[in-house]
Amino acid sequence: MLLSNICLLNYGLDCDEACKERCKLSSRPNLCKRACGTCCDRCNCVPPGTSGNYDVCPCYRDMTTHGGKHKCP
Repeated sequence: MLLSNICLLNYGLDCDEACKERCKLSSRPNLCKRACGTCCDRCNCVPPGTSGNYDVCPCYRDMTTHGGKHKCP
């Protein structure tokens, strides 16, 4: 029973809606939503607001590109 509760918590986030909100002020919204969606799928978390607040989601904060830059908007 506990395992099913954990799964519901981990997969209950609507990444499309969370990233739509996160990227609404971006100058490149399609790129932002694509990167955010990848990060959300991997981390099951998107920080609140349109920027910053990375401390809420360390996985999202720590994900980088092959070049060492922040992957998640």
